Formats: sequence, structure tokens, C-alpha cells
Amino acid sequence: MSILLGNLADALNAKLHGDKNCRIDRIATLQSASPGSISFLANHRYRGYLSETRASAVILSPADWPECPVFALVLENPYLGYAKVASLLNPESASPQGIHPTAWVSTKAIVDKTAWVGAQAVIEDHVLIGARTYIGAGCVVNSQATIGDSSQLMANVTLCRNVVIGKRALIHPGVVIGSDGFGIANDNGIWVKVPQLGTVRVGDDVEIGANTTIDRGALEDTVIEDGVKIDNQVQIGHNVYIGAHTAIAGCVAIAGSVRIGKRCVVGGATAIAGHLNITDDVYLTGASQVTKSISTSGVYSSWIPVQKSLVWRKNVARLHQLDEMARRIKALESTGKVLSGDES
Repeated sequence: MSILLGNLADALNAKLHGDKNCRIDRIATLQSASPGSISFLANHRYRGYLSETRASAVILSPADWPECPVFALVLENPYLGYAKVASLLNPESASPQGIHPTAWVSTKAIVDKTAWVGAQAVIEDHVLIGARTYIGAGCVVNSQATIGDSSQLMANVTLCRNVVIGKRALIHPGVVIGSDGFGIANDNGIWVKVPQLGTVRVGDDVEIGANTTIDRGALEDTVIEDGVKIDNQVQIGHNVYIGAHTAIAGCVAIAGSVRIGKRCVVGGATAIAGHLNITDDVYLTGASQVTKSISTSGVYSSWIPVQKSLVWRKNVARLHQLDEMARRIKALESTGKVLSGDES
């Protein structure tokens, strides 16, 4: 499909510089764009490509607009503008309705007539599937699970018993929601399983990336609030609570009984130890190791950025000497000696 540039400006509430009748039919990067396409500049690292772009128009900020050689849509958040234009130019196709002949659906399940259940899917007893919901091929929905209207489960998603999914959820392939949490008790060196009696409740407008696992609660439920966005291969332990509109990048591990507030961002490969509380509006940069609760909003980091291997090896070796070095410094300070490298 194609859209007039003026209509895109209206949809974004953006300031238009150029021909409102210019027709746009695709979105592309600054480097690969060609006439008829619209591009965007949301990261200063790509500013050098702006002067050479062949796009018909570019979405950018007021600060970058003076350097733009083509038509422009100017707004404060170009990345958000890009997201909206990409959706307008690439509308989702209508989902099919009905039940594939190879799917197995319990006679005790309730499936809305406008929903779709794909090939080889299994829908167990007392499952409730809402209107316009899409259940992809190979999905398994265990007994008494509920899926809200207009949600999408892509191929091979598993919802375990009693799991609740809200409206307009998007759950990508391979996700498992509601498997047992890691609860074990030690009996003289032998591990005894602790029954996991809770479930998982997922709110509205939640997206969960491929192969992510969310454990059911031990006694209370694991809760994912409205608008949460979770990337691929994230592990969320039992009894975790994630506040509304928090975003979690790939390969994050969240241990049991963690509470994360609203509007937080958790960078990729971050690990969060169990039974911690993280307040609202916290930003954890990638690979952070969180071992204590965070009660003040802000940006937090840990770990060591990449460096040449020889430098890293030397620094790691010195880490083992920190305690001794601290004692020596304290001893020198107590004697009033100047730390000049000459202790005589």
C-alpha cells in the first residue's frame, strides 16, 4: 500500500517540510532507501548517512532537520514516528477463523467463533479463548487457561494449567508460561520438590519474545502487568512481579520473588538475585548483576566493559590483591607518609 506524505504527517502530528502529495509506499534505512521510501534518523551514529540518502522523505528531530536534503517529517521522537509509520505501511492481515482439522480441542473448552486454532494445536478442558484470538500451529493450552480477546500465540507456545493471558498479547514461538518454578527443599542432602500451587497472570498489551520461560508461583501468582515487553530467551522465576510498561531485553535472568516496578528497563544479560525489590523508573544497563534492592529511581550499571584481553588479565590479577593493597594504603595513611611510590 502507499500513503501520501501529508497524511503521514497528520498521523504523527509532525511538521511537514516538502510536498504533501509525495507518495510513500515503504520504509527503509537511510543507506538502502530509494525514491518512494521514507527513512528515519533516531541515532546520531547514523547521521553521516543523511546527506547521501535517496529516500523521498526522512523522519527526524528538529536538531537534524537543517541537514536533511529531502522532504522531512519533523518531531521530537523520530524512533516513535518510525514505529507508527512502519505499522501504517504494513498493516496486519486478517487472521483466519475456525479450527484446523488436525487440531484437538476439548468439548469442554470454549473457543470464540472468531478465533483461530492452528494445525496440531491442543486445547484442553475448560480453556477459554476470546474473540479474534490466534492460536498458532503446535500450541498447547492446558486446562483452565484463559486467553483474552485479540491475542496471538505463535507456533509452539505452551500455556500450562490455569494461566491467564490478557487482551492483545503477542507471544512468540517457543514461549512456555506456567511451568513449575524452581522450588526444592533440602532433607539431609536430598532435594525434595516444593509443589508450585500458584499460576501466571499476564496483563493486556504484553509482548513476550521467543523461547522465554515464565514460571508459575509457588503459593502466590507470578504477575506480568499491562504493557510489559519481554525479549527473547528471558527466564522469569516463580512469584516474580513485573510492573506495567517495563521492558526487559534478551537473556535476562530474574530469580524468584523479585518485584520490579513500573516503567523500568532491564538491559540484556542482566541477572537479578532473588527476593529483591526494584522501584519504578529504574534503568539497568546490559549485563548488570543486581544483588541488592534498588529504592531510588535512576540508571544503574555493573560489570566491566570489553577491553583488550591482556589488559583485562592484568586487571583481574590485581582484583585478587585489592584487600592487601587497601591494608597497605590504610597503614601508610595512618603514619602520614606521602604515597609517592617511595615508602622510605
